[in-house]
Amino acid sequence: MNNTTLVPPSSLPHNYTPWGMFLAADGVVKSVMIGLALASLVTWTIWLAKCIEFRRGGRKLRAANARLGEAKGLADANSDGERVIETLLRAARAEVGLSGSHAGEGLKERVAAQLSRVEAEAGEQFKLGTGVLATIGSVAPFVGLFGTVWGIMNSFIGISEAQTTNLAVVAPGIAEALQATAMGLFAAIPAVVVYNHFARAIAAHRRLVADAATDVLCLVSRDIDQRGA
Repeated sequence: MNNTTLVPPSSLPHNYTPWGMFLAADGVVKSVMIGLALASLVTWTIWLAKCIEFRRGGRKLRAANARLGEAKGLADANSDGERVIETLLRAARAEVGLSGSHAGEGLKERVAAQLSRVEAEAGEQFKLGTGVLATIGSVAPFVGLFGTVWGIMNSFIGISEAQTTNLAVVAPGIAEALQATAMGLFAAIPAVVVYNHFARAIAAHRRLVADAATDVLCLVSRDIDQRGA
C-alpha cells in the first residue's frame, strides 16, 4: 500500500517561473531578492556612467596630452579645456609665480610635489563609484546565501508542520530559497567583472595623467634652463 501523502493542487504555487517563485517566497527571502535586484541595477548604472565618463575623458585627455607635448614652454601650454591638465598647469604656474624669477633646481622639486598631489586627486576622482562595485561583488553572494538558508529553514518547518516528506511539498520552498542564491551570483559576477574592467581603465587614465605631469615638469625645467642661459 502506498503511504505517500497526496498534496492538493491548490496548496502548490501557481507556477515555477522566477516571478512566480518570487511571489510565493517568504517575506525575508523576498526582501533579499529585492535588495539583490537593486544591487544589480546599481552595478549596471555605474557601468554605463563610468563607460561614458572614461570614453569621453580619455579622448579629451589624449588629445590634450598631444598638444601639451608640442608646447615650447609653460606659458605656451594649453589644456584645451581638459580639467586635469588645466589643474596641472595651474599648479605649476602658481608655484613658478611664488618662486620668483631666480628659482633654480629647487623649483622643479616643488613643482613635482604639487603635480604629484594633483595626480593623486585625479586618481581618487577616477575611482569614484568603483568601491560600490567591490562591495556588491564581495557581499552579494553571502546575502543570497542568507536568503537561501532562511528559505530552506522555513521549508523544513513547513515539512514538520505538515508531517510529510512529499517532494511536492518540499520542492517549492527549496526552489524559492535557491533562487536567492542565484540572484546573489547574478548581482555579484557582473559587479566583479565590471570592477576589474574599470580597474584597468583607471590605471590607463592615471598613466595619461602621469605623462601629462611629466610634460609639465619638462616645460618648467626648459624654462629654468632658458632663464639661466
